[in-house]
Amino acid sequence: MTIRIALAEDQKFLAVAIQQKIALFPGDLEFVFHAPDGHELLEKLAEHDDIDAVLMDIEMPGMDGIEATEQVCQHHPAVKVIMFTVFDDETRIFQAIQAGAKGYMLKDEPPEVLRAAIVDIMDGGAPMSSSIASKALKLLRDPSRAVASADAADFNLTAREIEVLDHLSQGLDYREIAEVLIVAPGTVRKHIENIYRKLQVNNKMRAVKKASRHGLI
Repeated sequence: MTIRIALAEDQKFLAVAIQQKIALFPGDLEFVFHAPDGHELLEKLAEHDDIDAVLMDIEMPGMDGIEATEQVCQHHPAVKVIMFTVFDDETRIFQAIQAGAKGYMLKDEPPEVLRAAIVDIMDGGAPMSSSIASKALKLLRDPSRAVASADAADFNLTAREIEVLDHLSQGLDYREIAEVLIVAPGTVRKHIENIYRKLQVNNKMRAVKKASRHGLI
């Protein structure tokens, strides 16, 4: 049976590249349509009742991939959703699983791996890129990480920003954090600026206190 596929992706050049990957397996996969955001995806799904799987980007304008996944799972339960993204942080993984995604693959996977993932999901599997699977296992082993991810999602903090927060709570300065993370001090400074903005605080003490209160660190 040929698996009929829809794609939600706002970047046109990436959408074309993904379609080209799918086209390499004409006997197994059939590309049906592309939508640039979650809203259009849902509109087109209402017109196509024969879609088997959706490759879902996360960052899209209007309705993002997480919300779109929730809507697809609610209104089209027979359609399998594979998150197909560049994001591999624990917050995004947790959000995707909570939304109902059945798989989570990185966009840089070769065509053969993508094909295998789509076939696997239709057979009841839960395909994940190896780095994603490793982080998902960590969430299962330590449920508190999942709670922290949920709180982080409320503030839109990334896994790296939480890591920086943790180092701040231990009293490390910009340069020391940069050495631990093996990045430039300017990169750490940018992370901290983002942390302050997202937590709506203006200094390290308030950031650490708020992060601790919400179970982020």
